[in-house]
Amino acid sequence: RLGLKSAYVGNVGNDQNGKDCVNAFKAENVYTKFIKIHKDKKTNYHYVLWFKDERTILIKHEEFAYELPHIGSPKWIYLSSLGENSLSFHQEIENYLKFHPETNLAFQPGTFQMKFGQEKLAGIYKMTKVFICNLQEAQRILATKEDKPLELMRMISWLGPKITVITDGTKGAYAYDGNDAWFMPPYPDPKPPFERTGAGDAFSSTFVAGLAMGKSIEEALMMAPINSMSVVQKIGAQAGLLTLPELEKYLQQAPGDYRPRII
Repeated sequence: RLGLKSAYVGNVGNDQNGKDCVNAFKAENVYTKFIKIHKDKKTNYHYVLWFKDERTILIKHEEFAYELPHIGSPKWIYLSSLGENSLSFHQEIENYLKFHPETNLAFQPGTFQMKFGQEKLAGIYKMTKVFICNLQEAQRILATKEDKPLELMRMISWLGPKITVITDGTKGAYAYDGNDAWFMPPYPDPKPPFERTGAGDAFSSTFVAGLAMGKSIEEALMMAPINSMSVVQKIGAQAGLLTLPELEKYLQQAPGDYRPRII
């Protein structure tokens, strides 16, 4: 919706949920030829428990045989949630990146990628251009009780990522590029949040999209909270995602103190 040319690499079953997924991608002009359809598998199906404006997602991945198709040389790969049988697939991605230094990796780990731990995914961390997670996830990955975002970002950067971003819910977000660090406040909600599913994903993907457009870290930081703000006004992770003109309109209407601050 932000105007980038994108494709999805993934697996679905030959069932109605799988068809719905593929059709949803096509409706959003996402290239679908890299999606593998498995006749004998079910499509991943996760349940969201919704209470007031909070939610918990019950994750259930089917055991697909992961493999990387011939994707050419995209400018960016955005790597996120995979099943617990995907460890060898991460090695395949790592090898691909070694032979394609022109491709940037954005890594937003899912449940099982955090469970693998930093040692098993050491190669992926070293190849990562942008790493994004929330504060509690950073503590889990690093096995630490440290709660200062700046220290957590420094610790993650030691693993290899060139740019580290940590979100902290309604408190805002932080970014670190190995030299400078920024705090970004949230965009003011026009009304109380309705449902928070997808807020973190909206922030992360918009930040990476901003960088892919050639924006600076500061400019991308200003874009990302706007999509988060919009997503929590709707049900689910997609309905509130904005187009680029819509997002830019919110930027023009932003309060004077809505800007990243060096910390």
